[in-house]
Amino acid sequence: MDGSKRDAVKEKSAKIVHKERKSSWLWPLGLAATSVAGVLVLALRGCWHRRMSWPVRAQGHSYQVCLSCGVKRLFDEKRFCSYGPFCYDLSELIAWAKSQSTKSLSDSDAHRPAS
Repeated sequence: MDGSKRDAVKEKSAKIVHKERKSSWLWPLGLAATSVAGVLVLALRGCWHRRMSWPVRAQGHSYQVCLSCGVKRLFDEKRFCSYGPFCYDLSELIAWAKSQSTKSLSDSDAHRPAS
């Protein structure tokens, strides 16, 4: 009986050693995969636009500029927040804002309550 207990202990210790070996190479592999994924996201996504300038007013509209890449975004002075798509051309942003305002006006006419 004493021999079978020794065999059982040897099997358990062998399993523990096998688990330790397996985890020792798994951690660096996971770190490398995470690093590669982060680089790919950065390359595909580009600038995150975290550093935006104070609002600037031009042509009757307010907008902000990303200090890293120079992209522009419209800014609502009443709600004090930016809105709309990011674009490098201010005239395209103004055209987008005008198209959105005409859509909202036509939508308000379409959903008038019956009185």
